[in-house]
Amino acid sequence: MSNTAEKTSEQPTLFQRVDAAIDLIRPAIQEDGGDVELVDVEEDGTVKIRFHGACCGCPSANMTLYHGIRRVLMDKVPEVREVVAIN
Repeated sequence: MSNTAEKTSEQPTLFQRVDAAIDLIRPAIQEDGGDVELVDVEEDGTVKIRFHGACCGCPSANMTLYHGIRRVLMDKVPEVREVVAIN
């Protein structure tokens, strides 16, 4: 196996990179009694998340999604095209 192949196999997956980006903002969400779970990252760049705790039913959840989570993910992981919350 060449060095290039070894380095490629060690690269984090898209899912892992998105999960790491979510970990950057998770403390702020948890501070308000909520949490966010990464459910799926589709090939087209759509990220599916699920809110937990205080985020469920919170009127600010959409703002958190679009102005917080979505912004960070699209900045940190260029392949992300959309972020949607599922139940």
